[in-house]
Amino acid sequence: MSTTTALECKNLGFIGIGAMGRPMVENLAHKLPTDAQIHIFDVLEQAVIELCAQYPKRILKATSARDVTEKSSIVLTMLPESPHVRTVYLDPTDGISSHPPLFTPSSPKLLIDSSTIDTATHLSIKQHLTTTLPPSSFTFYDAPVSGGVPGAINSTIAFFLGCAATDPNLPLLTTLTSLMGKQIIPCGGASLGLAAKLSNNYLSGVIAIACSEAMNMGMRAGIDPRVLADVYAAGTAQNAICDRFNPVPGVREGSPANHGYRGGFRVQLMKKDFGLAVQMAERVGAKLVLGEAGLKTYEGASGDERCEGLDSRVVYRYLGGEEEWEGKIGE
Repeated sequence: MSTTTALECKNLGFIGIGAMGRPMVENLAHKLPTDAQIHIFDVLEQAVIELCAQYPKRILKATSARDVTEKSSIVLTMLPESPHVRTVYLDPTDGISSHPPLFTPSSPKLLIDSSTIDTATHLSIKQHLTTTLPPSSFTFYDAPVSGGVPGAINSTIAFFLGCAATDPNLPLLTTLTSLMGKQIIPCGGASLGLAAKLSNNYLSGVIAIACSEAMNMGMRAGIDPRVLADVYAAGTAQNAICDRFNPVPGVREGSPANHGYRGGFRVQLMKKDFGLAVQMAERVGAKLVLGEAGLKTYEGASGDERCEGLDSRVVYRYLGGEEEWEGKIGE
């Protein structure tokens, strides 16, 4: 499928109208050519109804994943977990691949999954599609994102593409994903976008725990947390979590910690991604010294009523960090 085809695409499909999917669809609605249409589906129908009402004749309701596929030449999916992705792609009645005649070599479909799932599931779906659908009738890519809901709203998310820099579809993928995000990084072959995303979230999760522990330790010793954050920023411990998403309330403007840990990347999602990363490491034979301890920490925070449903940096609260520190420390 050429870049020209992508630019002239009249019918796009999007499945999964959740916290991330909805703003991604809205950005597409604003930025695609004026004569393009977006066919959307989600099992939670209300989100679909609202978007269709917001963008009449631009966004159209579909009745199933199969219906989206029938009406679209490019289909994007943004779903919560591996079982949902399997159902959307493989359900024998209503799934994307349920009706092979929809796929023809003369008009191939581009399938892009931006869900964060395990690499083994992505590869197994790709294998099923390859053995079920006509040859040269589709291409299927993993394209997970990073940047959270604020990034999806502001079109600043990063896409990690499961394709090589020499892939003939890269111009098309870049053109399309650039309407929703800021950074587009080809990571290699199939599933390597996911491998990159899971590696990133493992590192981010470990840093959030370490930052929380270090801040707590320094504060208990009597150091103002704002001073600690400046020390880390000036030294070898400098990191984005401390600089932008500091887990201590009142330290960095814009951090979810300043708003009761509302917004941001929910701790349940970090538990999921961290667990997937640990599984991937075991599968590929990579030794993790911090994996088990980190996973137990996020599992504990996810089940703690003080932390459940909040930004993952609430791990600071779970570890016993002082939140009402002003007037007590550094005065």
